[in-house]
Amino acid sequence: MFSKTEIESYFNAEKAESLVFLFIGIGGILTALVFFLWLKARFYTGAAIPLLLLGLLLGVVGYTVYKRSDSDRVRNVYAYDMNPAELKEKEIPRMKTVMRNFVIYRYTEIFLFLLGAALYIYFIRNFLHDFWRGFGLALALMALLALAADFFAEKRGREYLRGLESFYKHIGT
Repeated sequence: MFSKTEIESYFNAEKAESLVFLFIGIGGILTALVFFLWLKARFYTGAAIPLLLLGLLLGVVGYTVYKRSDSDRVRNVYAYDMNPAELKEKEIPRMKTVMRNFVIYRYTEIFLFLLGAALYIYFIRNFLHDFWRGFGLALALMALLALAADFFAEKRGREYLRGLESFYKHIGT
């Protein structure tokens, strides 16, 4: 049966994985700054743009989830004991929205990966377009990293949602 321990585990894992997003984001931003400031060749300038933009996005998402995880954990552990109906009324709908968003993220990340790989491959032998080769390579790399991290987050979210639903069915409230 679904327990408070599983709620704790879910949010602790969410918090830990948010650090992965944060570090990928910071790594992308720092690499972009190095490329912009010191390695000014067109390839590196092209690579710096998706590194910076996706790095900012992943960093903000990672930080936001990190800051929110503890309060979500406490709120849901409390609801488990004191107000189980809140899990049905608030947490299950929230998690269903999260799971729908994961589908959007997955297809967006796959699209960005394919776009980046296509740009890199298309311009691989055309050194007059180093900018686009760098852009494509960095875009594909950042999208692939985000896709991998989201894969594990989605899997964990699916298990958590199933646990919530089974808990609610079990208590029959």
